[in-house]
Amino acid sequence: MSVGGVQFFEGVEKLLEIWFTNGSNSSKHADLRKIPRCKLESLLKIVRCEIISFVNNEQIDAYVLSESSMFISKRRFILKTCGTTTPLMCLQPLLLLVEQYAGFTEVEDVFYSRKNYKRPELQAGPHQDFDQEVALLDAIFPDGSAYCLGTMNKDCWYLYTLNPPRDDSITSAIPEPDSDQTLEILMTDLDPDVMSIFTREECLNAAEATKKSGIDKIIPNMIVDDFLFEPCGYSMNGVSKNGCYMTIHITPEPEFSYVSFETNMTTTSYREIITKVLDTFHPGKFVITIFTNEASAAIDSPKEIKRWPTIGEWKRQDMQHCCFKNYDLTYAFYSKFPS
Repeated sequence: MSVGGVQFFEGVEKLLEIWFTNGSNSSKHADLRKIPRCKLESLLKIVRCEIISFVNNEQIDAYVLSESSMFISKRRFILKTCGTTTPLMCLQPLLLLVEQYAGFTEVEDVFYSRKNYKRPELQAGPHQDFDQEVALLDAIFPDGSAYCLGTMNKDCWYLYTLNPPRDDSITSAIPEPDSDQTLEILMTDLDPDVMSIFTREECLNAAEATKKSGIDKIIPNMIVDDFLFEPCGYSMNGVSKNGCYMTIHITPEPEFSYVSFETNMTTTSYREIITKVLDTFHPGKFVITIFTNEASAAIDSPKEIKRWPTIGEWKRQDMQHCCFKNYDLTYAFYSKFPS
């Protein structure tokens, strides 16, 4: 995450999530995990990162990368990369690999998102500007739509997703969706004492940092794959038997501290997890995004967030709700009360 000698590191991740399908044809034997590891490694070279470690179970393959994480399950591909990586440059090669090795023929859904950068001028094209990113995505996905949530001149969050016009005449033919929900918490202005845990000065290894910080208690009973960078910085993936994952990435330097937390854990309310994350990291401010579909346990998240004008010492400054083709999105921004 953070490398010695670097004066600045952009902790903000670019998050690419793609769901694949075969339309009306059978997808029984199609599986993204059939893509050979050597092909994934070549793909990540385009992105400017590499695989550090790997855990998996019957449901999901989870990779810790030199810049964040990659998750691959039967028909969902997630690539989350920080620094000056270029994930959108791998899109066309990825689509070719999926067709060649995995057996899928169609893209069902696309989500590309990121918070606004601290230093956008240091990014490589097309990632310096959201308009450039949208232009690249539009060239591949004719039904794509771009959004900006939050205050554009302060803290905001960009999203690109497929959102074609609805045709109500064919809704009856659409199968029931698989249950899917995702919580992401993007934190800045972190507590320096907490951030010091994620340095080699404070901890000998990742396991010590995971336990000392309390990360192991946020969602217990997961297989944890963690890594502590030299001289500082931390990444972890956790996976459970039912296909749920969590991932945390930490840029601890005081001048540009950043922490991201993400999980697709099935729960009717994310209140407990959100509270645990905030108690662990003590951010000055944070963004929450929650995606749900019609089958999600957390389908009432918008109502729930609306009932939380404050969470502990943090006050909600902004909240927005969007309805897309297959998903609803809740966005909220919180900051600490003035001391």
